[in-house]
Amino acid sequence: MDLFPFSLTRPILDIRMGILTLREKLPALAKQISHPWDIIRHNAQAIADDFALLTKDRTSQPIPPTVQSIRPENIFIEAGAILNYCTLNASAGPIYIGRNAEVMEGSLIRGPFALCEGAVVKMGAKMYGATTIGPYSTVGGEIKNSVIFGYSNKGHDGYLGDSVIGEWCNLGAGTSNSNLKNNAGEVKVWSPSRSAFIAAGAKCGLFMGDYSRSAINTSFNTGTVVGVCCNVFGDGAGGVGIPGALTPKFIPSFSWGFVAKYEFDKAIRDIGNWKALKGQTLTDPEIQTLKRIYEADQS
Repeated sequence: MDLFPFSLTRPILDIRMGILTLREKLPALAKQISHPWDIIRHNAQAIADDFALLTKDRTSQPIPPTVQSIRPENIFIEAGAILNYCTLNASAGPIYIGRNAEVMEGSLIRGPFALCEGAVVKMGAKMYGATTIGPYSTVGGEIKNSVIFGYSNKGHDGYLGDSVIGEWCNLGAGTSNSNLKNNAGEVKVWSPSRSAFIAAGAKCGLFMGDYSRSAINTSFNTGTVVGVCCNVFGDGAGGVGIPGALTPKFIPSFSWGFVAKYEFDKAIRDIGNWKALKGQTLTDPEIQTLKRIYEADQS
């Protein structure tokens, strides 16, 4: 398996696909994932399978009267969830709204879709299937066929499509990614372990490792891989900051812009600041994992 960058910071079984992590759905897991793009390729079926598993012999909370719904029998709302003046269309797949999650007014959601515990869809957002928003993440703008693992933010306008975003990431306002080449040709994604580009199909977006962030109005190239703890900004290679310019296809872990290395102590400080915004702290095991990744890139 080559699941960089997500396997850098977690066991493979702790990768999220569908509503649950792979570990949480054992032994019901039938699909094998060998590459990051397999996560999004199998996400529609994974949402459907997890939906059936989680809702079996259970009753959904009532759909609020201000919510417009299509195929309400395919919608399940957990206790504590808040939904107001939004549209839920479950005709193409189930919609799962997790415990204490919120869908703000004006949001348009098409299944298959999963909003996990404590996550938020902001006003006027457009969510297409098959999309998973992990626990305590906040999303807005337009998202299609993507998985966000948890505790991450894409809180503003911009497009995210055919992408996988790790935990504790932040996409600045206006950030968008390309998921289709202008010639509609096959997308190739960089594999650090093979030191080569690997064919990934016709549609493939952004794969961003944990703790990475992008500046406002960042434009990610088709099939871009971002490592762990990167701060993506500036006018470096690829000309980010210039209207219409795209990022490099591969951004190594602990990149500061595109020409410098993120100093480890500052990276740890900044991660701590981001975690504090969601009432969390950086643990010693997490720091040791990040130190190992940092030192491996130095060798």
